[in-house]
Amino acid sequence: MITGEKIKEVLLSSKSAGTIKVGFLMVPNFSMIAFSAAIEPLRVANRMSGETLFEWVIASPTDDPISASNGVRVDVDNKLADLTECRLVFVCGGLDVQSHTDQNVLNVTRRLDRQGAVVGAICTGTYVLAAAGLLNESRCTIHWENIDGLAEEFPHLEITNELFEIFDNRITCSGGTASLDMMLYLISEIHGQTLAAQVSDQFIHDRIRDPSDRQRMELRTRLGVSHPKLLTVVALMEEHLEEPMSQTELASQAALSTRQLERLFRKYLSTTPTRYYLNLRLARARQLLRQTSLSILSVALACGFVSASHFSKCYRETYGKTPRAERALG
Repeated sequence: MITGEKIKEVLLSSKSAGTIKVGFLMVPNFSMIAFSAAIEPLRVANRMSGETLFEWVIASPTDDPISASNGVRVDVDNKLADLTECRLVFVCGGLDVQSHTDQNVLNVTRRLDRQGAVVGAICTGTYVLAAAGLLNESRCTIHWENIDGLAEEFPHLEITNELFEIFDNRITCSGGTASLDMMLYLISEIHGQTLAAQVSDQFIHDRIRDPSDRQRMELRTRLGVSHPKLLTVVALMEEHLEEPMSQTELASQAALSTRQLERLFRKYLSTTPTRYYLNLRLARARQLLRQTSLSILSVALACGFVSASHFSKCYRETYGKTPRAERALG
């Protein structure tokens, strides 16, 4: 069930009025797949029902055509002012959302909220809502790659790993194909499970995922290995990036000797446990450098390095550039 009472009230009152108008505020470099997976279910719901159950408004912050992260430009037939006609508006983000979250975008987002719209977010649009101060008392989600960055910049937020979150008067979605599941869920709540299933069938989508389904593939699928003790160790590494565990501790947790642990990593991952763990921490650091304005030292500490100099040395050896140069490129 929809847990946000305001959202339920808005959607059901819109249904009783006939057509539900959904708005999309497109932020430059938005995710095309996340946007398409959100708007296409509305179109197909209209087609399958033979009625105009949904209409939509697509607008950009400047009223000009806008490009997705894949370079495809989208013409916007609507003006920003047209979003005020929508009871439900999604901010659609994508790559490098921080640099595109300017005062204009924040003002528009806050104004829509003040005017009574349910303001939601798709993919990194959650960052815009956080920067606008609209998530202070709400659970929220965002694409898994951006969770750490959002948490570091907005430590007061309750960020989950859900596919989508519906809480109070906010809807946030992790993006990608999760947008499809979110819209199918809403269609089911408003117009019934039968229509939602028909729409899902049209997309050859054999199961409408629950919000609590995981964003990422299972670890065994991502790594391409199934050795249970190796998977245990890698999972521990991923859970302890800020305060790294020693190799002895990791081996003990998996009921292995350090020598056995070394052999497993070389056999299945062609590296050492130390190198693999370091790469995980540096990958997280790279995300924080690109997604936040945290100082180099703060990023280093958040990724388990005891000093900025040691962090910079490891970073340069791995990526061929210093953390400062990485941030300048971003």
